[in-house]
Amino acid sequence: MRFWLVSQQLALLIIIITTNALNNNETDHAALLAMKSKILDPFGGEALSSWNESFHFCNWEGVMCSKRHKRVTLIDLSSLSLSGTLSPHVGNLTFLRQLLLINNTFHGEIPNEIGDLYMLEVLALERNSFQGRIPVSLSRCYNLKHLLIGFNNLVGTIPEEFSSLSMLKRIYIHVNVLTGGIPKSVGNITSLEVFSAGANHFGGTIPNNLGQLKNLVELGLGGNQISGMIPSSLYNLSNLNILSLPMNDLNGSLPPYFGNMFPHLEWLQLHYNNFTGQLPNSIGNLTKAMRLAFERNNFSGKLTVDFSKLVNLVRLTLHFNNFGSGDFDEMHFLESLTNCSDLGVLGTDNNQFRGVLPDFVGNLSSNMRFFTLGENQLQGRIPPTIGNLVNLSILDLESNHFTGPIPSTIGKLQKLQRFFLSGNQLSGAIPESIGNLSLVNELYLSYNNLEGTIPFSIGNCQRLISLLLEQNNLSGTIPKELFQVSSLSILLNLSHNRLSGSLPLEIGDLKSLVVLDISNNNDLSGEIPSSISSCTSLQFLFLQGNMLQGSIPKTMEFLRGLQILDLSRNNLSGQIPAFLEKLSLINLNLSFNDFNGELPSQGVFANSSAVSVYGNNRLCGGIPSLELPRCPTKKLNRNFFSSKRIFVIVASILGILILFSSLVFYLWKRNRRERQSTTLELLPKESFVQVSYDELFKATDGFSSSNLIGAGSFGFVYKGVLDQIGDVAIKVLNLVNRGATKSFMAECKVLKNMRHRNLIKIITCCSSIDFQGKEFKALVYELMLNGNLEKWLHPYQVTSRLELNLLHRLRVAIDVASALDYLHYQCETQVIHCDLKPSNILLDQQMVAHVGDFGLARLYNPDMGISHHSSSMGVIGTVGYAAPGKLVVNLTNPVYFVGLIYFPFNYNSDVYSYGILLLEMLTGKRPTDLMFAGGLNIRNFAGQILTGNAIEIVIDPTILKSDIVIDQRDGCLIALVKIGLACSEELPQNRMSMTDVVRELQLIKETMF
Repeated sequence: MRFWLVSQQLALLIIIITTNALNNNETDHAALLAMKSKILDPFGGEALSSWNESFHFCNWEGVMCSKRHKRVTLIDLSSLSLSGTLSPHVGNLTFLRQLLLINNTFHGEIPNEIGDLYMLEVLALERNSFQGRIPVSLSRCYNLKHLLIGFNNLVGTIPEEFSSLSMLKRIYIHVNVLTGGIPKSVGNITSLEVFSAGANHFGGTIPNNLGQLKNLVELGLGGNQISGMIPSSLYNLSNLNILSLPMNDLNGSLPPYFGNMFPHLEWLQLHYNNFTGQLPNSIGNLTKAMRLAFERNNFSGKLTVDFSKLVNLVRLTLHFNNFGSGDFDEMHFLESLTNCSDLGVLGTDNNQFRGVLPDFVGNLSSNMRFFTLGENQLQGRIPPTIGNLVNLSILDLESNHFTGPIPSTIGKLQKLQRFFLSGNQLSGAIPESIGNLSLVNELYLSYNNLEGTIPFSIGNCQRLISLLLEQNNLSGTIPKELFQVSSLSILLNLSHNRLSGSLPLEIGDLKSLVVLDISNNNDLSGEIPSSISSCTSLQFLFLQGNMLQGSIPKTMEFLRGLQILDLSRNNLSGQIPAFLEKLSLINLNLSFNDFNGELPSQGVFANSSAVSVYGNNRLCGGIPSLELPRCPTKKLNRNFFSSKRIFVIVASILGILILFSSLVFYLWKRNRRERQSTTLELLPKESFVQVSYDELFKATDGFSSSNLIGAGSFGFVYKGVLDQIGDVAIKVLNLVNRGATKSFMAECKVLKNMRHRNLIKIITCCSSIDFQGKEFKALVYELMLNGNLEKWLHPYQVTSRLELNLLHRLRVAIDVASALDYLHYQCETQVIHCDLKPSNILLDQQMVAHVGDFGLARLYNPDMGISHHSSSMGVIGTVGYAAPGKLVVNLTNPVYFVGLIYFPFNYNSDVYSYGILLLEMLTGKRPTDLMFAGGLNIRNFAGQILTGNAIEIVIDPTILKSDIVIDQRDGCLIALVKIGLACSEELPQNRMSMTDVVRELQLIKETMF
């Protein structure tokens, strides 16, 4: 009887356990279905197609269960392009140990219910768009070992309660918007091995009790506005492999024993801070170091560190400090670096180093690719042994006091891409061996005492994009071989030399050149070659201070992009051609020549502050403010009004009227057939803020050329100060130009209600008729102090070279992509920018990018088409950036085609332009560069790095100077090129969405920085 009762009780217990297990299984099943209901799959549910009743949930994609109880222990949905939110029902998965959602676009808050997962060991939500605060409830997950929530949009503080997580090993919270300082409680998580909190807004100081984290191997606090000194307790973290504190406001000096405290340190990043004092000699004891970054601080004194024991050193950056003592032997530290056989980057420019460059510089690593010594006070000769560094791609020796000749051994550096010697006291001739630098992009030899002729061999430098030889004593004729270097696309400056002879006809081969300066050579003579008309990319042409003669060639009317033309102080004669009125000139100097006849009065000639004609005593007419004498009145030709002429004129007028009437009638009929189409209507005048012409005139100091910051097809942009607003940019439209009014209305309408940190902010649209009874229109924007991206990518002045490193460019790419993502998907009506290019990307004081110039923008409704109707053939946007195809007149739905296939014009057009922009930022080459001919374009040029080791050939040399480990840098560049290519696919349906672009770029940034 007793046995029977025991058996019955046991059976009942088994039934209860089984029932509970079944119930718990059903709980997990329900929780997973609840999660699925909140997840959005852009590929039609393909990623979660197995999450259905046909399979047991333990067999669903990305789900793992325990073998015994069939409870969910792991969910891995990483990198599936999923979006949506994380359901609170996730808290019901009580056996869950790992939740991995890395690299998706989940948004919303991290649910508090996640704190119910008491068995959770890994929470990986990196590279998403989660918002809100870090849940305090996570502190109840006592088994948590890895918390990976970096690269989201989380706000608030790190919860103090995390100090109770005694098993926590890794905290990745970098690249969020966290504030409130690094809490002291982090120092109580003694199990911690990695604390990565860079790129937030913490502020405050580094807590002293972080020194309690004896197991810490990685500490990353960069880019957080942290101030104060490094606490002495941190020097007790002897297990550190990585100490990364860059881009903060840290100060003080490094203690003498610094290098003795970190025997395992591989990466030390202290750049972009305010450290002072001498670099401790103990740095030489960091024997495991691979990467040492000290640049952009205030370190000073003699550099006496012995680097010879740092045999693993790959990168050492010391630039932009105050190193130097005045001792003649202070470059002796270079000798210890000759033992670092893997050293690839050595940056020592912009310091106070003196003395000579020793001969043993040639014994530095043969792997050296970047060597910068510019902006110091070095003297003596450049040692010929420098030719031993045969793998150099960048050599910067400019702005020192080097004397003597350029060593001919320079010709051995056949991988050199950027070579800077400007601003020294070098003499002698430019060596013929310069022609061996077949890969050189930028060659700067200006401001020296070089003499002799320009060597013919320079014609072998067929990748040259900028050449600066100004302010030397060069003589003889300009070799035609120089003008046959068709790759020259940024700047050719031969000014202030003693060159003679005439300009070769081959000048027309420079079809991609933007700036040509051959001024002040005195002995240059002959006429301006008519072949100059082929230089269709020219924006700045300086020929002043020579002995040129003859007239201005009529062919120059084809230089439609010309902005500044200076022909002053020559012997030019004849009439000033009227076609100059039609060019986009913002400054024209024709003074001190022998021009005669009537001066034109339109275009640039209508602005006395933009044109100069002094010293031409036979000129007349022009606008009154130029104070030229009146031109003599011409006698009327009586034969002009002959009956035959009258008949021809009347017939012509009637013909034109008939054609015009027919066109109007045709367009009227087409417009009547429009259905459900929207138009970009003119804004009512009462919506404009009334700012008078006088106010704008005062704000810009009379539209002074000194305040002119830009010019475009529809008008000019000035910087100014309005009393009621402050510093602004003012675009004044020239209403004579066709399309100016439509551009004005488009920009006002699109930007009126747009609010995004990466869009240009329009302050007011001004329309008035109080200027001499005539209407004028102006747009007032916030002023962008760092100008546009064009001038950073393609600077035409080198007195203060503008440089964007890889991180800068990546940030700009993310900013622009975020703006387009907003315009395409987050606005009530989609907006298509239609003219994305570097000159329309503006940079503020913090180098944050803002998309501007919406004069060609379209409002787009997927069901109704575009709200702007074109009545002319042509490509929407700018050549090189506009998506392939041709705009076809269709008043109901403009389309463009590729080959024989037509595609609707939509936001994919912006994606294409973005892809080209990204490739331009990486290669440093415009899509219209002359090198892109015969089937080569910027896409297949950039794509070379995907098929071989072509990074040094393809990528902008400025990027290659970036302070990043080479393998990581190259991986980043390859990933960015892939995005650029994916965005600029020929077929629109193959292009990425801007949402995916933003996510991928954020992933790259988080991985690299």
